[in-house]
Amino acid sequence: MEKQYLRPATLKEAVQLAFENESDFRFLAGGTDVLVNKFQGNDSANCLIDITGIDELHTVIVNNKHLNIGTLICLDELKKYPEIKKEFPVLIDAAEAVGSPTIRKTATLGGNLLCENRCLFYNQSEWWREAVGNCLKCDGDVCIATGGKKNCFSKFVSDTAIALISLDACIEVVEKKGGYIVRVEDIYTGNGITPRKFEKTSLIKSISIPLNQGFRSVFKKLRQRETLEFSSLTSAVTINKNGKIKIVLGGVDPKPVVVEGTIADDKQSLIKQAVKKARLVDNDVYSREYRKEMIVVYLNQSFEELSLY
Repeated sequence: MEKQYLRPATLKEAVQLAFENESDFRFLAGGTDVLVNKFQGNDSANCLIDITGIDELHTVIVNNKHLNIGTLICLDELKKYPEIKKEFPVLIDAAEAVGSPTIRKTATLGGNLLCENRCLFYNQSEWWREAVGNCLKCDGDVCIATGGKKNCFSKFVSDTAIALISLDACIEVVEKKGGYIVRVEDIYTGNGITPRKFEKTSLIKSISIPLNQGFRSVFKKLRQRETLEFSSLTSAVTINKNGKIKIVLGGVDPKPVVVEGTIADDKQSLIKQAVKKARLVDNDVYSREYRKEMIVVYLNQSFEELSLY
């Protein structure tokens, strides 16, 4: 089949091109996830729609008591904006935990939100997967990690999503029939095969975070090698000025694990809720048991750093 490379100049044009090539396309921004998946044979799309030429996706503006960050702002650029440094330093912490400095200069915030779920048995070369056997996520009939035939537990690995969810962030989604605003945590399904809810032809225009909330946050990430590995466990704990606590975990479930409470709640009870909600399986370089133990360690450390003990 003929391969196509398309470069729209506007959001409307991008969505229209996506609609015309719906069965066989991918949006391309930084390319740090899409191109690796193509190289591994996990993505066979013949049409790439490069959205980097759309100017309105490169802006950071204050609008109606919210900070709106364009989806194509590179992860390395976030620390250059004083509003982000002042109000949302946890987002910078999360961005700086992604890959290497070179990757962060290319990878975009929107792209990281849509980072494909990963699994030790899926993110391998084609010949490796053929030798072991295809899993549910690549047209097989069994989850190699669990032996089950119904559910894919490939893990959610976006670091910036974990931070943004803890900050009550929303995204503006644009599609052919219009647009809408939705909380970041609500776009993820919990199904490892189809991990996101919105239409394939939809685009994230911007990420919106409420200002003047007095957020205090702690971010932590577990991985073997800082510049090479995706998350084995990511945690963000955020408190706002009203004493609301929001715990968010990544790397331990097919979608973000979210637990909410207040500073008056028993902290060990909140931790137990987080551990219970995490559907951990042995699909990571670290064991299921170790990652479960580290949830407790990270959350206790985070509460201490936030002076909640």
